[in-house]
Amino acid sequence: MAAISGHLTVSKDRACSNPVAHSQKQAIFGSEVKLREIEKTQLSFSASFRRTPNLKLMASGKKAPVITQEAKAETGKKADMFDEMKQHFLMFKKHKYMENLEHFKNLSDAQFPKFLVIACADSRVCPSTILGFQPGEAFTVRNIANLVPPYESGPSETKAALEFSVNFLNVENILVIGHSRCGGIRALMSMDDEADSSFIQNWVIVGKRARASTKTVASDLHFDHQCQHCEKESVNCSLQNLLSYPWIEERVKKGLLSIHGGYYDFVDCKFEKWTLDYRGSTTGEEGKGITIKDWSVWC
Repeated sequence: MAAISGHLTVSKDRACSNPVAHSQKQAIFGSEVKLREIEKTQLSFSASFRRTPNLKLMASGKKAPVITQEAKAETGKKADMFDEMKQHFLMFKKHKYMENLEHFKNLSDAQFPKFLVIACADSRVCPSTILGFQPGEAFTVRNIANLVPPYESGPSETKAALEFSVNFLNVENILVIGHSRCGGIRALMSMDDEADSSFIQNWVIVGKRARASTKTVASDLHFDHQCQHCEKESVNCSLQNLLSYPWIEERVKKGLLSIHGGYYDFVDCKFEKWTLDYRGSTTGEEGKGITIKDWSVWC
């Protein structure tokens, strides 16, 4: 198989505490009584300004901002959105957390996930929703196009997740999930150069081998079909990249860790799953390639 009012305060002049400045004010205004009247007027103006925060705008000839019905409606939508989120959380607490209190108390002490899941950041692809993972079952990392960089490349959050989940949490399975209509793969297939200043292109170039393979075997297909082919091929390239990590290959070789690929087609709502066959795969410099087994389609 080919395989995201301010306000102005007018206060007493600090110079009033300075005797020289004080005498200068007397000379200007004529008397201490007059000075107190001026200060009283200043304080009155300050209080008035606080009651009329748009006074500065009025004086400048600019119109004061008006809260339109559209703005109110938008604010209301945001409030409704978080109110709905709050209700979801309270339902979770009541029907999940409180009814499985012992389980969640144990999770507060430690986690023992069986899976590391590497999935796309795409909002339509939520591994827990699609595959039913419950809290504590899957250590999950999501990135653009669900890519796994090779061991030799520089540091990344995905590599940190690999190190932590495999070496410290001792996960028994790694599952890389690709999906239909992936924007990251489309960006990879659309690239003209190796990379540019775009963060996206500098990341998706990790899948350049999948792109090259797709261009070789599917060059006569429509671009959309090329992207679909690459969505699956990039998963297999990521599985191969996983074997470039010495501590991952060692565990796979000993049978302590299994590596799996998955593909979620949200257009037709079906899921493909396969497992890397380590014995049939080649990882040496002379020849690199993987063999898969246990391929199945869930629909």
